Amino acid sequence: MKRTVIFLMAALFLVSCSNKKQEQTQVKEEIQQDGIEVLYFHGKQRCKSCVSIELRTKEMLNTYFSQEMKKGKIIFKTIDFSLKENEPIADKYEIAWSSLLLIKHQNGDETVKNLTDFGFSYAYKNPETFMTGMKEEMDNLLK
Repeated sequence: MKRTVIFLMAALFLVSCSNKKQEQTQVKEEIQQDGIEVLYFHGKQRCKSCVSIELRTKEMLNTYFSQEMKKGKIIFKTIDFSLKENEPIADKYEIAWSSLLLIKHQNGDETVKNLTDFGFSYAYKNPETFMTGMKEEMDNLLK
């Protein structure tokens, strides 16, 4: 009986590990396809402006680009750059503090648009201007 239990536990462990590898591969393929990534980086400590940038960005994407998100043409990610597992992507984009990036992937090339200053200027105190400006930037990247 003990052997059966140990065998079943080992089998479950191996199956669960293999699923994780498949999920990671799918994420890499998703990022490499043509489209736009909207990346919001933050640390452990978050001010009202930081939280507002994330909320307003989500709101703008869901309001104006929900179909593109469903199709996978636009991907939104919130990334805590203070976590060890997020160091590679934070290093890639040279992130040291809260940042908002729009990244267009096309034919294997990346175009990065840094909207951090714009986000801190408008997301909290003037959300309408933030939403309008973000929509314009997204429209330009989708052309």
